[in-house]
Amino acid sequence: MKKRALITFIKNPVKGTVKTRLAADVGDDQALLIYLELMRHTREVARQIDAHRLLYYGSHIDEEDAWPAEAFDKRVQPSGDLGQRMETAFREALRKAEAAIIIGSDCASLTPDIVNRAFEKLDANDVVLGPALDGGYYLLGMKRVHEFLFRNMIWSTDQVFTETTRRIEKAGLEYDTVATLSDIDYAEDWEKYGWPV
Repeated sequence: MKKRALITFIKNPVKGTVKTRLAADVGDDQALLIYLELMRHTREVARQIDAHRLLYYGSHIDEEDAWPAEAFDKRVQPSGDLGQRMETAFREALRKAEAAIIIGSDCASLTPDIVNRAFEKLDANDVVLGPALDGGYYLLGMKRVHEFLFRNMIWSTDQVFTETTRRIEKAGLEYDTVATLSDIDYAEDWEKYGWPV
């Protein structure tokens, strides 16, 4: 049993259903290509982490995709809002692991060093966060499930990180952060990286 678990949430890459805010700028075809590139990047980061890797699909498991079954424990995201889905994933991960971190597939600048640093910070903290420039977070880690971080939260706003840290402090828990990064939600976010598609 590995002591660490890495949870990755992805959406099934279907045209018209991924990166919808980005698609408003660049169109559905280009948005899908960009999402596929983001998934490739996330997959390569995840494969370099020594942990039990849990991969949660948005709608169904694709056994024939580029995520190898020998490297990823494939599952389907449970029902509910983002908080409910993350809470369930953490509960499943922490049944066998001593520390778990969740990442999404929207961060082009995520690196294995950042994820490993987050695991290291969990040794001395209850929670670790990777702040996103839009006011949310791209990474969340913990050693036991703190339900209050997932419930009655208004997601996809610029107050998610602030509200999360407020709740952590109110509960008297210790937390730390890793690098602040940008999610890819709009064309200008993608253009900063200059990646070809």
